[in-house]
Amino acid sequence: MSKIIEVKDLCKTFVVNKRQNNVLKNVNFSVEEGEMIAIMGPSGSGKSTLLYSVSGMDNVTSGEVIFDGKVITTMKEDELADLRLNDMGFIFQQMYMMKNLTILDNIVLPAVQSKKNSMTKAEKIKSGEALMHKLGIAEIADNDINEVSGGQLQRACICRSMINSPRVLFADEPTGALNRASSGEVMDELVKLNAAGTTIMMVTHDAKVAARCSKTFYIVDGNIEGEFDNSDKTVESKDTERRLNNWLMELGW
Repeated sequence: MSKIIEVKDLCKTFVVNKRQNNVLKNVNFSVEEGEMIAIMGPSGSGKSTLLYSVSGMDNVTSGEVIFDGKVITTMKEDELADLRLNDMGFIFQQMYMMKNLTILDNIVLPAVQSKKNSMTKAEKIKSGEALMHKLGIAEIADNDINEVSGGQLQRACICRSMINSPRVLFADEPTGALNRASSGEVMDELVKLNAAGTTIMMVTHDAKVAARCSKTFYIVDGNIEGEFDNSDKTVESKDTERRLNNWLMELGW
């Protein structure tokens, strides 16, 4: 496997009331193509800031983020916007969608906006319908966003994130607003996407979710304090979750 993301000496500082708050401190790691990475840590440790900094959604104070060989920390905003639209997908805990569009129209919107997506409008719609069928929500294509369940809406957000066939999918607590059943269903779909070749990097507070990833980074006070490798799929899931929980407890979780 080749590296899809390289992070070198990444720092992020916020200034609040003339005082510096060093949220990320010389963070270094890499992500191999096809991996599924969980980022865990206590509240306020810098998890989401790390995700947004690596994906180019947030400016960094210093250091480098290299995405597929391109140094994105020096890119202009229009270049970053183009990269995010065409090569990255995003899923958030809060399921933002356009209220005046149907579920299918929301899913297809990034494809319509993309100048690199060469499909016709009819092909883009067909692609959106195929993604909805794949994730088991084809029946809600014409619904408004307030006419579906939270689990269905989050799966629709996954469809939208995949419409331009991104290299990497970034997710910030994608199951955080869901009940246990819906959370399991959404994770099932993310695992399938990863098995099909999509690299995924997600923030989560749920060890059950992290146990289904191939690797977990534990971040404390802006530093990655540990890395848990659970890429061995021959180990039973319950045993992986138990070992991960023990590892988290040792780190002070």
